[in-house]
Amino acid sequence: MTAFRFELLGQNGALRRGRCHTPHGTFETPCFAPVGTYATLKGLTPEQVKATGAELILANSYHLHVRPGAERIERLGGLHRFMHWDGPILTDSGGYQVFSLGGKVAIDEDGVTFQSVIDGSSHRCTPESVLTFQKQLGPDIAMVLDHCPPGDAPAEFQRQAHLRTIAWAKRARDLHDHWGGSARGQAVFGIVQGGTHPELRAESAQALAAMDFDGYAIGGLSVGETKQQMAVALSAAVDELPAGKVRYMMGVGMPEDLLAATAAGVDMFDCVVPTRHGRNHQAFAPDGHVLKMRNEQYKDDPNPLVEGCACYCCRNYSRAYIRHLAVANEMLAGILLSLHNIHFLQDLMRSIRRRAEGLA
Repeated sequence: MTAFRFELLGQNGALRRGRCHTPHGTFETPCFAPVGTYATLKGLTPEQVKATGAELILANSYHLHVRPGAERIERLGGLHRFMHWDGPILTDSGGYQVFSLGGKVAIDEDGVTFQSVIDGSSHRCTPESVLTFQKQLGPDIAMVLDHCPPGDAPAEFQRQAHLRTIAWAKRARDLHDHWGGSARGQAVFGIVQGGTHPELRAESAQALAAMDFDGYAIGGLSVGETKQQMAVALSAAVDELPAGKVRYMMGVGMPEDLLAATAAGVDMFDCVVPTRHGRNHQAFAPDGHVLKMRNEQYKDDPNPLVEGCACYCCRNYSRAYIRHLAVANEMLAGILLSLHNIHFLQDLMRSIRRRAEGLA
């Protein structure tokens, strides 16, 4: 089985151009991975997602462990077969749910106890069990369990979350080494935490780099902090991460944030924003604009969402038609807008890769 490998192909200032090799093919970086939390991108087939240019997608191991169960997916042939996606897959560990589920989570030094949002049942996650879930699912990239605190959490809380994340990462690293590590094909990434405190971000990145993970994620950003705080924390982390390993900024998907973070040296991104915007009848447009397609101004507009966009939606439908679907609450509106938004971000990443190569 092909082991995970990152190639740094070139650099233009801090902007990087790379390629990741995985057991299920390669993906070019910088890249944006659409999110299919429950092993599906809502309303879209894998073929539609691939047609946007997406090469890597994300699913969530915590949610899949709760339902339908990692063991069941393993029995049915693994996540790739289960969801009919033959390209690279990354699974998140559940660390973000520590933040997003709030009162339904109890954290201690050994792990996290979640109360299921489905039936109220209790689920225990430790660094070892989370990695085991992901081994059963079989994605190409697995994430360690981390403690993701709110962006406005007190400094001492941020410090404790940072220390806990490092301790959990070491336990996950030890287990992965015991299994034979990435020689078995599945890569494991560490996750930098530290909130908005640059010194904690630097310490976290240094500690994780010393563990020699296959790649490094920067978590706990875009969770309530300002753009300036995000930029400072990101820079502090990136400065301490090894140049020869891939860098992944988690949960970020607005075009202006992707431009800023790639310029700072980040290689990978994921976010639910393009599909969530689509289901909320919003479309990405150039120069940071977002079109709200229920607005009356589009009711007689014969133009595509974005002139020159090659996505399926823009090639075939007018703003007037999309507005009609949105006002009528037809599900096709969300499908078409999701396809456009994913394609828009893939186009953006393609243009960034050209810039990294010095071609644009």
